[in-house]
Amino acid sequence: MGEMIVMEQQKYRQRFGEIVAVEKRKYRHSLWKLCFFLIPLLPCIIGTVNYQQNIEILKDGWYDLWTQFTLFYAFFFFAPMIAIAASFLWRVEHRGRNWNLYMTMPVETGKLYLAKFAILVRLIVELQLLVGVLFLLAGMLIGVPGKIPLTILWWLIRGTLGALVIAAIQMLVSMVIHNFAVPVLVGFLGGIAGYLVASYGYGIYFPYSQLMMGMNANKAEDVLTQGNVVFFSVVVIYFVVFCIMAVWWLKKRDVR
Repeated sequence: MGEMIVMEQQKYRQRFGEIVAVEKRKYRHSLWKLCFFLIPLLPCIIGTVNYQQNIEILKDGWYDLWTQFTLFYAFFFFAPMIAIAASFLWRVEHRGRNWNLYMTMPVETGKLYLAKFAILVRLIVELQLLVGVLFLLAGMLIGVPGKIPLTILWWLIRGTLGALVIAAIQMLVSMVIHNFAVPVLVGFLGGIAGYLVASYGYGIYFPYSQLMMGMNANKAEDVLTQGNVVFFSVVVIYFVVFCIMAVWWLKKRDVR
């Protein structure tokens, strides 16, 4: 009996890995991923130039460069980028009668959803790593004084977790809405709303502000020094709720 359970678990693990592999093959030759990783160059350039233009009043070195980087990246670029990625992930299924094939696959609904989400999570991790590398290269290129603070690495990791909330929302929106542009508009407006809510001091509770709060965007001092527990609790709650909603919608979705 025990061996049968182990074999069944191995089969499900293998099947999930196969689904992820299939999802990767769908987008392997697409140019959108290349564009996805070129976009962060814009906030990198803008932030670096802005730092150099205000270097006389910015005295905290690497921390000040970080504020300029994250000001544009976290507030204005990230949410629309994730919206574009999520829309591409669901674009294939929304074409023709591909939805029928997708929903009739002999796999649990939750695994179908998580396979796509795994692709998006990997993109987010790679994107955050790229931003970290660009930040270091820009700082060394323009000669930012002082040692590179390890605190920024923690902010990158924390921001990556906060980004999963935005990803979960955009996955749900892109799955429900077949139009490619509407979810992207939702991401753009969500990013603006996140900025406004954060500016009023309530960003820790708003889903589109989680990346900004996690990365300590546009701040030299950690805004979550006394609020890390609340932040991670909010991230987990939002993430679980939106993932459950997505899986529930898929289960209730009729084959067209």
